[in-house]
Amino acid sequence: QVHLVESGGGSVQAGGSLRLSCARSGTLWPTSSMAWFRQSPGKEREGVAVITIDGLSTKYADSVKGRFTISRDNAGTTAYLQMNNLKPEDTAMYYCAARRPFGGTWSLATNYAYWGQGTQVTVSS
Repeated sequence: QVHLVESGGGSVQAGGSLRLSCARSGTLWPTSSMAWFRQSPGKEREGVAVITIDGLSTKYADSVKGRFTISRDNAGTTAYLQMNNLKPEDTAMYYCAARRPFGGTWSLATNYAYWGQGTQVTVSS
């Protein structure tokens, strides 16, 4: 069984930075993925970024490219999301997710079996 616990959310002014962490327990293959999703009230959950456990592959949503960076620790048990130049439209609940290899389109929430409880990010203008 895989468990995910997020931390690091908070409130920040536009242009500021936050770093989210996702601690994983349980075993996944090196080519499994950990991802960050976000969801605002009334909107669908959208994929923000994904990284393979071995760290060899990353992908980003167009809306965050150049501002957000996903990474993981050497053991592959903690994933991070460094968020710079935050905008009010980045305000959302951010969720960590994990899936086994070859799980389909990375940005579809339905392709992930494991989820954290979420951490709120609020960006004020």
